[in-house]
Amino acid sequence: MYSLAFSNLFIGFLILTLLVRFWLASRHIRHILAHRNAVPAEFAAKIPLVAHQKAADYTVAKTKLNLVLLVLSTAVLIGFTLLGGLQTLSLAVFQRTGGGMIYQLALLVAFGVISGVIDLPFDYYRQFVLEARFGFNKMTLPLFITDMVKNTLIGAAIGLPLIWVILVLMEKSGDLWWLYAWIVFSTFQLLMLALYPTVIAPLFNKFTPLADESLKSRIENLMGRVGFASQGLFVMDGSKRSAHGNAYFSGFGAAKRIVFFDTLLARLAPEEIEAVLAHELGHFKLKHIVKRIVMMFGISLAFLALLGFLKTQLWFYTGLGIDPLVVASNDAMALILFMLTLPVFTFLLSPLTSIGSRKHEFEADAFAATHTRSQDLVSALVKLYEDNAATLTPDPIHSAFYDSHPPATVRIHRLLAQ
Repeated sequence: MYSLAFSNLFIGFLILTLLVRFWLASRHIRHILAHRNAVPAEFAAKIPLVAHQKAADYTVAKTKLNLVLLVLSTAVLIGFTLLGGLQTLSLAVFQRTGGGMIYQLALLVAFGVISGVIDLPFDYYRQFVLEARFGFNKMTLPLFITDMVKNTLIGAAIGLPLIWVILVLMEKSGDLWWLYAWIVFSTFQLLMLALYPTVIAPLFNKFTPLADESLKSRIENLMGRVGFASQGLFVMDGSKRSAHGNAYFSGFGAAKRIVFFDTLLARLAPEEIEAVLAHELGHFKLKHIVKRIVMMFGISLAFLALLGFLKTQLWFYTGLGIDPLVVASNDAMALILFMLTLPVFTFLLSPLTSIGSRKHEFEADAFAATHTRSQDLVSALVKLYEDNAATLTPDPIHSAFYDSHPPATVRIHRLLAQ
């Protein structure tokens, strides 16, 4: 009885989520096309109509691709669960491994490989067709393949030991395994924050010290004013993959470093770069990073506790088309099912996370306006919106679900009022 009820609940949420996402996408497309032929008044003197129309067409193209991916991912989800795909895969892997930890790791690897193969054509299309059509792709096919291989090898080298530890805890540490797994996972996340800037990121991009002494002096003065210490100022060769530009700081503790995309430095004036960086530093000084980490840890603890309950419930498996193995552990299957179904049940909560993220963006903008000229940040944002073909006219409801940053018009109005 519980199995059927959970199966019906899953189907109901899946249909509801699918309908809501299609409704949001259709609203978004209609809203953007309705405003395609007129630049918003506050941007009319700064962004030409042709750039505004490019942003509209680019956003519509991405939204339509996302709808195709939504249909495909829903079909794959149903195929893996209710239509027995995972059950068939589990039996095939079990027959070849004979159970034990090797079976569990092999099942996770097989699932990951199949998912990656399904995603690969769309990743290729996004990079070499959609991005190229709008002039953003700078990546070559050899680099695309190299990145894919590196991501796979690094993911295996880092992810498999972590998964092994979690599976061992699930099997051997009793009812509170989820608490111990959370401690391991949280420690791993903090370790990655410290190691990523200096160990992993350089495997994909070249980072060179900022050579412009005048700009370097300006930035160091800003850091001195706001009380931020960095391990260094670096320029990343983002242009070898994309024409999009950005700036960020990464790392944790003493390993913090500030990174500028070379595309951003080529486009913005020094005072605009300073203003953009002041915004990013605002996230640090206002403890947004710490707050996000704490929130992430809290959410992961709640989800692991939920998984700790679900993995012991027969209806969780059978309601999703799985007959649990009697002669082998089902912990890996529980992880896969939880990962597949969680987005179905949590999507409607997306605006809650967006509210917090947008609040932080407004606060970081205000921080930047305090330590630099707000007009410089506005000028930089306008250039970035134009260069990245970011739409100036998103549908408000769609934006509330998907966008971590406030709409351009709202954000700039607040800046100009300060």
